[in-house]
Amino acid sequence: MSPRRRRSVRLAALGLGATLIASTLVGCAPGSGAERVHFTFSKREALDFMSEVVSDYNASQDEYEVEMDTSGVDVISASFVRGNPPDLMLANYNQEVARFVQRCALKDLSETDAATTIRDDLQPLLEQYGVCEGRTTALPYSVMGASVIYNTEIFAQQGLEVPQTWTELIEVCDALKAAGIAPFYATFADAWTANQGWFDYSVGGSIDVLEFYEQLAEEGDDVGPGSKVSFEKDFLEPVEKMQLLAKEYTQQGAGSRGYDAGNVAFAKGEGAMLLQGPWAFSEIAKTSPDLELGTFPLPMTEDPADLKVRVNMDLVTMIPEEAANPDGAFDFLEFLFEPERIQAYNESQLGFVPTTTGEAPSDPRVAGMVAYYEQGAVYQGPGVLNPRAIPTENYSQALVLGQDATDVLRTMDADWARLAFRQPAVGSEEAGR
Repeated sequence: MSPRRRRSVRLAALGLGATLIASTLVGCAPGSGAERVHFTFSKREALDFMSEVVSDYNASQDEYEVEMDTSGVDVISASFVRGNPPDLMLANYNQEVARFVQRCALKDLSETDAATTIRDDLQPLLEQYGVCEGRTTALPYSVMGASVIYNTEIFAQQGLEVPQTWTELIEVCDALKAAGIAPFYATFADAWTANQGWFDYSVGGSIDVLEFYEQLAEEGDDVGPGSKVSFEKDFLEPVEKMQLLAKEYTQQGAGSRGYDAGNVAFAKGEGAMLLQGPWAFSEIAKTSPDLELGTFPLPMTEDPADLKVRVNMDLVTMIPEEAANPDGAFDFLEFLFEPERIQAYNESQLGFVPTTTGEAPSDPRVAGMVAYYEQGAVYQGPGVLNPRAIPTENYSQALVLGQDATDVLRTMDADWARLAFRQPAVGSEEAGR
């Protein structure tokens, strides 16, 4: 029986007798005749949710038994080398995972029902990491949006509106500073926060990141002072603006503050804005559960049309070529993408549904990002697009702490050129072998 046919039968059975099925099959084990499906998932904030999904799937049929593995990406990478990868992966899409795409080590998912529901405008974001020609090897499951988090109570008390241009942002910062309020609460002691928020938002709000990296890839090992695009040439202006914000509009001691302490301080009203993603909301709520917060894209130009939200493919589904049970993997994949299930997952995590039928998250704290996501005004930041061999987190931290921007960006150019010289271009025939 095909995976699609099994899915139809399963849905009908659930409609007729869900209670009976749940009571008789939840405890089903591979020893009872069901074929094992090795499923990897390591997003710790959502383990309870996904455990319930696995239980529901196992209760819905008796042909396959999904076993969830939470060991993480390093173990997954090692399993590919050993020739025993998982049957289905649901993982963050990054440079490490994208290696499997570039080497055509994943099955084509284009014929699945799930593939027909994915938004077309998300495909270029996936392809920024590389492609396997002729295949759709990764399907987005959850898109995480990130932008400025702001204290709506402070803005209201100070009579401030959400800025939409760079000039308006500076005016807001000046007004907050005059009122004795730190405009931005910064946590530069943790390099990743400088990278994910400050560096990514500044660059993404200033240039077309997708176009930049396409041209950078074409330059290859010629990236440098004379190339058409370069980090030094294209990132210098946004980085210098970022440095102005970091120097003039953050709290005292920003360089010694880490992420955890920053969330507590922000929750206590010690800053008006925070450059973090929605994962910070739950941490802030531990201190001030009733604090009213909102979000908006960081304005870096004088044109509101340039406003965009930073996104990352928080979860994508992939099936390895060497999966031991591909039929079971395809069947469970379709189960994951059933509309009510993918919607419920993203609602629980404040994520954006990547399908054409998905609804925006209802939490008012992320409402300020919804219109931009729906219009496709999004970008992936250099913090996730640069290869791991380029220590972008360290560079970002050095920049917000005041290191010369030209020197740092020139070093990034040299890093890129050196890496490009040592390896074939992403998507080339050699990279696909």
